[in-house]
Amino acid sequence: MESTGQYWRPVWNILEGAVPKLMLVNPQHVKALAGRKTDRIDAQRLGRYLENEEMDGSFIPPRGYGSCAI
Repeated sequence: MESTGQYWRPVWNILEGAVPKLMLVNPQHVKALAGRKTDRIDAQRLGRYLENEEMDGSFIPPRGYGSCAI
């Protein structure tokens, strides 16, 4: 999944646990990849990089992380 602002959060919450390998990627890193950029090509390229473990995902804290209990 490519992050854009905060819009990825609800989708992440739905997919977390339902998808065996879920990774959030910084869009600036994806844009830096060489080649023509389209959604179809991006999806194929991201899938290939994920299969080959050639991409680092962003840190996603677990739910409740950083919340204060009073």
